Amino acid sequence: MRPGRAAICAAAVVWSIVLLVTVRAGRLQPPERGSQSRPDLHPDVSIFAPSSECLACHNNLLTPLGEDVSIGASWRGSMMANSAREPYVLASVRREIIDHPSRAEEIEDECAACHVPAAQKAARAVGGHGRILEYHRRREDAAGALGVLARDGVSCTVCHQISPERLGTRDSFNGNFVVAPRLASGNRRAYGALAPDAGRRRIMHSATGFEQEQSAHVQQSELCATCHTLITVARGPDGAAIGSLPEQMNYQEWRHSAFFGEQRSCQSCHMPRAAGPVRVASVLGDFRPTLARHTFLGGNAFMIRLMNRFRDELGIEATRAELEATARATERQLEQDTAAIRIERATMAGGTLELDIVVRNLTGHKFPTGYPSRRAWIHVTATDRHGRTVFESGRVQDSGLVEGSASDSHPSSFEPHYEQITSADQVQIYESVIGTRAGTPTTGLLQATQYLKDNRLLPRGFDQRTAGPEIAVYGGAATDPDFTGDGDRVRYLVAAAEVAVVEVELRYQPIGYRWAQNLAPYQAAEPKKFVEYYNAVAPASSVVIARASHRFVRPF
Repeated sequence: MRPGRAAICAAAVVWSIVLLVTVRAGRLQPPERGSQSRPDLHPDVSIFAPSSECLACHNNLLTPLGEDVSIGASWRGSMMANSAREPYVLASVRREIIDHPSRAEEIEDECAACHVPAAQKAARAVGGHGRILEYHRRREDAAGALGVLARDGVSCTVCHQISPERLGTRDSFNGNFVVAPRLASGNRRAYGALAPDAGRRRIMHSATGFEQEQSAHVQQSELCATCHTLITVARGPDGAAIGSLPEQMNYQEWRHSAFFGEQRSCQSCHMPRAAGPVRVASVLGDFRPTLARHTFLGGNAFMIRLMNRFRDELGIEATRAELEATARATERQLEQDTAAIRIERATMAGGTLELDIVVRNLTGHKFPTGYPSRRAWIHVTATDRHGRTVFESGRVQDSGLVEGSASDSHPSSFEPHYEQITSADQVQIYESVIGTRAGTPTTGLLQATQYLKDNRLLPRGFDQRTAGPEIAVYGGAATDPDFTGDGDRVRYLVAAAEVAVVEVELRYQPIGYRWAQNLAPYQAAEPKKFVEYYNAVAPASSVVIARASHRFVRPF
């Protein structure tokens, strides 16, 4: 490098550090009095740092092929970064508070544990509680530093400060992770997978007040399990506990799959690696063989695009391009790595179409997994030689309603699991249906004490016989011999005089029609606004993640 260029680069580094230190010095002011449940509480916001401090160095990162793998930009367009602003979450929290007003503070605090974790942990550290419903509406000059941390959602200094202490145990679930204590120097840790050298450790500390520390636990599924394992307490009308529900069991499903034995962690799929050499920081960053992408791929491209459309109303900070990049990456994963469908057999005889359709889960947990609003279903269409539809099961309307789905038409019922389908008003829907103590289907998490149905597709290696009740199969699928960890086989026997082509799709909807529409009766700002958003974009509420077809040589 020529001396002139070296001097310029050195100056740039110095000014970058000066800028970061300046930002740090004025970054967080104490929260306004009254921003918590007790006006005398002043949370220690120095436990965490706003993402803006990390993004300054962890952007502008390119692979040798020119792919932008910037950590900050990738994270900013993710569901993690927008966990405090997601309108469905806000609407659902408000619904639960309306249903259980005597437990309002407790409900909001529990939801805040995973959706605004930095603000919740800071508040709890001084005896307060977490809040989620107000921060998404406020600008940075309101609610002080606590609001800044809250609006950051699941941010850098949340995940990179989670201690390995008690990870993988019941005590760590529901967002009850332990924040690492300060170092002997008084500085805070920032855990990473690789050991940093002393010089870069000093640079990061000067810029942010955090010091890197190597620890293998940041690459382990137990880290993710803290917020992706949720056990909810069901409440009666008076707020008293009446039961509990293993609401999200991603981690336990994974442990019961072949992926666990193969040591394929959550991060291996949801933070896929970019091939290097690639720098981890744009300011004096070292080159590494690979870099874990921070897009945090999930299954909710629908919500990403909904938030993009209404980003100004929701106060979304990610650019439109960043959100769209996340949505496209999510769709690629759904289409390529999530599930497969095939027509194993197709015959026509005596005016009867007979199909054997096999669906297989490619993920390391149930599909769909996570929040029970998610569902997948088989859409079958048979047409004659003129292209006219002679049979169809599972057609989705522009409203998001699936024709033939009992729950979409009647809130108090649900579609059973089928081994054989004989009519157009029967649909094979892979879903979990939660129920009240009386056995009525519900979309209120804190009303649910049991599963009335759970026929979500099982991961490879899943053995029903040894699965615990928290991850068991419920309903008709539990006795279906063709429903296993190798997939599900469904037979279709339908009357049809002539069939030329059969097309099958596996469709996926992260927020089912009933889960959205059950919020409509709640006369509060958040549910009303979400239903308005949902109805505006409902035609895009589902996507095709796998397809197959069969053409008869001679139309029957």
